[in-house]
Amino acid sequence: MIERSQESAIKSLIGSNKAIILMGARQVGKSTLLHSLLDGDESVLWLNGDDDDVRELFRSISSTRLKAIVGNRKTVVIDEAQRIEDIGLRLKLITDQMPGVQVIATGSSSFELSSKVNEPLTGRKRELKLYPLSFREMVAHTSFLEECRMIPHRLTYGYYPEVVCSPANEKVVLKELTDSYLYRDLLSFENLRKPDVVVRLLKALSLQIGSQVSYNELASLLGLTSKTVEKYLDILEKSYIIFRLGSFSRNMRNELKLSRKIYFWDLGIRNAVIGNMAPLENRNDTGALWENFLIAERMKNNSYSNSFAQSYFWRTKDQSEIDYLEEEDGGLSAYEFKWNPAKSKTKCPASFAAAYPSSTYKVITPDNIEEFIKL
Repeated sequence: MIERSQESAIKSLIGSNKAIILMGARQVGKSTLLHSLLDGDESVLWLNGDDDDVRELFRSISSTRLKAIVGNRKTVVIDEAQRIEDIGLRLKLITDQMPGVQVIATGSSSFELSSKVNEPLTGRKRELKLYPLSFREMVAHTSFLEECRMIPHRLTYGYYPEVVCSPANEKVVLKELTDSYLYRDLLSFENLRKPDVVVRLLKALSLQIGSQVSYNELASLLGLTSKTVEKYLDILEKSYIIFRLGSFSRNMRNELKLSRKIYFWDLGIRNAVIGNMAPLENRNDTGALWENFLIAERMKNNSYSNSFAQSYFWRTKDQSEIDYLEEEDGGLSAYEFKWNPAKSKTKCPASFAAAYPSSTYKVITPDNIEEFIKL
């Protein structure tokens, strides 16, 4: 079994008298991780918010009945907890009325789950995120050399656990993921009245990874207002499908200040959305895939390590650009991504070097990936 980076964090929190909230997209392995830690323990009560009877159970439950249901069990696990009405208050009921009972809730939508648990569980919870498998996790499972060999495959099919564990059946699994799971939470939001438009938005974003995204242009393309586009992007981000990267601006007048790029947490999902599962040799978007891959891996690592690093890209009005910047502990690190190792000698833009003389600059290719992805 592939060991997940959050395993040790969850182990350390069990018995801490704090509710554990594990969030991430559907099918990234939240339930599998918890089963690997808790299976065989007869003191665990497993519930699933996708089940009608579980949602009905929690609808108006009292502390007396809840105590009867939990009984002598020491741990209560609630999968897809965002599907349960007033889940924050229900979790608070358990933590308040049943000392010694560990509550673990999972959710595939931070848009719903975070808002429902934040106020009721203030100071009584720890939130953890789980993403698709990472390069680092796979290196620990196999080896650095083996995972480097698999990078072209990962750029096409991504890192969803079932995809990684289904060699030769990746296309079938990805189709099922996108058809059955990708939109389930996304399209269930009460105010999301035009699901076809959101699907078209997702396809438009898939074709723009690595490029600046204009909300106004997307709004014009889709026949929406820019405010509506931003709302849908927020939902996509909080459903763990995409993430946004803002532009860095400090010293120069011609730096872009309000621009943003959008990337996918998983390239298999991105490629499935546009229906392009061709190998790298037959693609014209390899550079964009490589950029998305590296930035997503860095963001996963930063999240798992509780890093305070801030992530950006940099660009000026005269088109000078750096793919990725990271600011941490007062230091500024700049990175350019090149799929072709022959381009590893690319130099830092002179204007950036002059404006930020204490910064560092590296070009990352498949030959030196370990210098960017912290192993």
